[in-house]
Amino acid sequence: MLIVIIGVTVVLMALGFEMLLVLGLPTLAVKEVFYGGLPDVVFVQKLLGGIDHSTLLAIPFFLFAAQLMASGQITRRLMALVSAMVGHTRGGIGHTVIGGSMAFGSVSGSAPATVAALGGMIYPELRKSGYSEKFSLGLIVSSAETALLIPPSITFIVYGWMTGTSVAQLFAGGLAIGVVLALSFAVLVMIHASRQKVTAAKRVPWRQRIDALVAAGWALGMPVIILGGIYSGTFTPTEAAAVSVVYAIFVEGVVYRELGFRQLVDVCEASAISTAVIFVLLAFGGVLSFFVTLAQVPAAISAFLTAIHAGPILFLLILNLCFLIAGMFIDPNSALLILVPPLFPVATSLGIDPVHLGMIVTLNISLGMITPPFGLDLFVASSTLDKPVTRIIAGVWPFVVANLVALGIVTYIPQISLFIPNLLFR
Repeated sequence: MLIVIIGVTVVLMALGFEMLLVLGLPTLAVKEVFYGGLPDVVFVQKLLGGIDHSTLLAIPFFLFAAQLMASGQITRRLMALVSAMVGHTRGGIGHTVIGGSMAFGSVSGSAPATVAALGGMIYPELRKSGYSEKFSLGLIVSSAETALLIPPSITFIVYGWMTGTSVAQLFAGGLAIGVVLALSFAVLVMIHASRQKVTAAKRVPWRQRIDALVAAGWALGMPVIILGGIYSGTFTPTEAAAVSVVYAIFVEGVVYRELGFRQLVDVCEASAISTAVIFVLLAFGGVLSFFVTLAQVPAAISAFLTAIHAGPILFLLILNLCFLIAGMFIDPNSALLILVPPLFPVATSLGIDPVHLGMIVTLNISLGMITPPFGLDLFVASSTLDKPVTRIIAGVWPFVVANLVALGIVTYIPQISLFIPNLLFR
């Protein structure tokens, strides 16, 4: 069955099919070849039942909120605040990109949305400060990865739905992992800034910093409400997502007066399209996961690892290699849907904490967003900045290396992932 799945997938990708068909046709092929006697109604039940889960409601809400913020003042004010705080340091505007991506990620949970929202705004400033074109493009694309790690992350929501892991604990663990990845990128920024003699902005007086903080007060209210509400137990991640939409509409429409009815309709349309794409993939991924489990693939993998006497260290190395290869060729969400169901039971049988595993998987997914030849953020950046994909790919390689270093640290030092969740929940 795995041969059929992999074979059909590779052929469809080579022929340039859309990801819906790349994921959907192998699923139909497995059903017809191996489970032809299974009633079609079961297939439909698994297709629709797989996404009939309240946790997944957080995805359209967070996407909607992200679109609202990107089209209004919230994003601009967050970036202005970060610039006022770190813009004077060595490579200041580069650190502003990283901090701004983390700030936007803390209210959007989407890496592509972060690239689209910040790319056009920050790229000219990077070039003016003396950053090379390649490094500027690589920094913008790579920094957006932190949006998948800083809560509320859509990837954490999907992983929690698939594995039954607490989304709140995943959000807590993601805080530390997002900082680890951001620090690895900050080191690259300092090295490049030193070599290229990049100019830093003038130190902003504290009075102006306070003004920037006050101006961004309503924007900062978003992550405070979302994370504070979740960790205090006031509402669930799904309820937090709904609150974020109401808050974004209120701030952009009433406080900042940037959101008109026509613009609201356009934002609804864009977020609806993004939501539809994700949920169609989730639906077919759920069916494929059902067939993988039905065929006892996890048991076969576990038996193989037992036969070669593989412990947690070797298993995690194999897992990282699988995600690294998958991230080069298929959509990260599809990689998540295909690889997690067979590997998760094996990981838990080896004593690997589900939250720690979630951090490793999500960091791999983040890497897949920028890994050539099919990294999703590469194409989003190409469209946003009107640059050839090949030029953007040339700029991401140093960040891929930094990402791999961060991945190695997170993989084999589980305390980094588990410290905050243990502090808050256990």
